[in-house]
Amino acid sequence: MDRIAFQLGPATVTWYGLFVAAGFWLGAWTSARRAPRAGVSADTVWDLLWVLIVGGIVGARLLYVLTYWERDFKGQPWSEIFMVHHGGLVFHGGFLVATAAGFVWCAWKKAPGWTLSDILAPGLALGHALGRIGCLLNGCCFGRRCEMPWAWRYPSGHETHGIPVHPTQLYEAALCLALAGGLAWGFGRRRFEGQIFAVYLVAYGILRGLVELYRGDYPASALTLGVFTPAHWVSVGLLMMGIILYAVRRRSGRPTTKATA
Repeated sequence: MDRIAFQLGPATVTWYGLFVAAGFWLGAWTSARRAPRAGVSADTVWDLLWVLIVGGIVGARLLYVLTYWERDFKGQPWSEIFMVHHGGLVFHGGFLVATAAGFVWCAWKKAPGWTLSDILAPGLALGHALGRIGCLLNGCCFGRRCEMPWAWRYPSGHETHGIPVHPTQLYEAALCLALAGGLAWGFGRRRFEGQIFAVYLVAYGILRGLVELYRGDYPASALTLGVFTPAHWVSVGLLMMGIILYAVRRRSGRPTTKATA
């Protein structure tokens, strides 16, 4: 797979890695600035960040390996599984593992988990938007054949064999950017803890499901009815989880006040 890269001192750094790292940092930085508005210190966000990064990378890589085992890893050295810098992270896997790890950390530290989830949700969407731009430049997560003027064409040596494809990475980046703005706007207007996180789950489940209709990088064996990708089913799960969480937290969650909104 052709990758766009450049030299940074003695090491070669891919654009993919740069955009993912920038997404992590920007999402965390905006979340840390938002935290005091909810009565949470910025230091708490930065402490939690390391747990989320480790959990996110482990979960994202694990789900990628499971999804693309037959195509990319079967018969290859086991060391290839750990070559994250070659590309190959699935957001859903990273999100689920990082979320679980984050709530465990909050329970251990007696930190306000639901409030922190609201604080982090806009930053998560913002960081995801940047990460998808990295995917575009890396050549992963590409779309199906496209005849529209905005189609993206990779070199002939790429898996797409040089045919024009949907820039699904840009579709998702644009939608995530809009989602980040909407969640940030709604943060100061939330009425109960967990509301923004629940809205994120619903909105991302919908937007990811739409983008998946144009994805073309899955092996045929991974598709259901030749159309639905594994991410479709996870997106449905996130959507349902968000709806249930919204209803439950609306009834039992602690209302926000002017001091914590």
